[in-house]
Amino acid sequence: MIRLFKHYIPHAVVLLWFVDVLLLVSANEMSWRLRAGQIGMDPGELATRMGPHAIFAAVIVLSMIAVGVYGADALRSMRFAAARLLVAISLGVIALSFADFVIGEQNFWRSTLAYSMAFAIAFLVFNRLLLGGFLGTSAFRRRVLVLGAGNRAQRLRELAERPESGFVIVGYLSMSEARPLVEEAIPRGAIPNLTRFVENLGVSEVVLALEERRNALPLKDLLRIKTAGVHVNEFSSFLERETGRVDLDTVNPSWLIFSDGFSSGRAISSVAKRIFDVTASALLLLITTPVILLFALLVKLDSKGPAFYRQSRVGLFGESFDVIKLRSMRTDAEAAGAKWAQKDDPRITRVGRFIRKVRIDELPQTWTVLKGEMSFVGPRPERPEFVADLEEQLPYYAERHMVKPGITGWAQINYPYGASIEDSRHKLEYDLYYAKNYTPFLDFLIILQTLRVVLWSEGAR
Repeated sequence: MIRLFKHYIPHAVVLLWFVDVLLLVSANEMSWRLRAGQIGMDPGELATRMGPHAIFAAVIVLSMIAVGVYGADALRSMRFAAARLLVAISLGVIALSFADFVIGEQNFWRSTLAYSMAFAIAFLVFNRLLLGGFLGTSAFRRRVLVLGAGNRAQRLRELAERPESGFVIVGYLSMSEARPLVEEAIPRGAIPNLTRFVENLGVSEVVLALEERRNALPLKDLLRIKTAGVHVNEFSSFLERETGRVDLDTVNPSWLIFSDGFSSGRAISSVAKRIFDVTASALLLLITTPVILLFALLVKLDSKGPAFYRQSRVGLFGESFDVIKLRSMRTDAEAAGAKWAQKDDPRITRVGRFIRKVRIDELPQTWTVLKGEMSFVGPRPERPEFVADLEEQLPYYAERHMVKPGITGWAQINYPYGASIEDSRHKLEYDLYYAKNYTPFLDFLIILQTLRVVLWSEGAR
């Protein structure tokens, strides 16, 4: 994987993205030459068009990231990828046409964009047909040797067997006398020279998956392997990198303290984050006020009660604040006390079901962002009634309050909507990853991919 601003991106995605950019530039150049030939115009030098080509490629790539073209499902399913590609390229072309119209430039003719769209769809689909099978082969995956043969090793095996996995396990070593859970594990005593064994297998990474480290950690061997240029990784860090979450089953306080993350450079990032929040929330409120007022009227007409409602939530450093949302439930929804939302919740009104599905009920929260109590990106703020129970049942739950809560977040784009202790546990793993690895780059990715959640109602209930 390639680490970019503390966030890991698979090599397969980087390669696919690089080829996509080249193909998009080619598509735009071909469409320009085709249109110039049709109207008898000299196309001119290529260098004079590199600016528009770069903008075209950048906008389409951002659209593809936003709708999930580079996600795991798109990488392993041609049908899924083609559908998302069509949506992404269409959205990108619409955005370019609108921008060109507003600015009043002539960088993107409508006829040229139509040709570019057709060429881009054909090129990118062909690219996935050509590279799809190659990217999924073991030849393009990292070769991993697992030290351990117990439950942790078994978890790594299951992770490696996923189609989207970026690594292949070439062997397991049993480091103790206990009966191995992974039957094909080789006893450590059967290998006289572990460093040479690693070299012969072409291992690129060694992962420590020991159930008990005491008297089982081969320090001398690991030192030789490390100095030979092979990456040595600890189980929790490996899982964090591969899954984009902090594994609560294996993490401990010392790992959180000594592992990379929670850097002091966050002060600068926080200033940039606040500037973005103020600018974006003010602009969004200006644009969406008519939409908010329209649906506020529909909510009033649909059911008795106020159009908006306030609800106490737990925010930064555990401080409470009120969120403002369009009401989507009946006014007596919690007459018997606070409870989790359910699938097909009968308390939701007719209009409420729609505004939840397309996330219109969240729009008034931009006022909370403007005031500084929330951010656009961060862990979703939870209700005080639930937080007390969650902090008792889930380790490190309070640590998610070390960053400002947000309208959207890493958990929201990676985990479907859930309303139970187990769902909260899974979401906490993603929230801890965000709190630990926050950068403006990660915020940017989350904001982009929120469009995918809204368009396909992923996580809505």
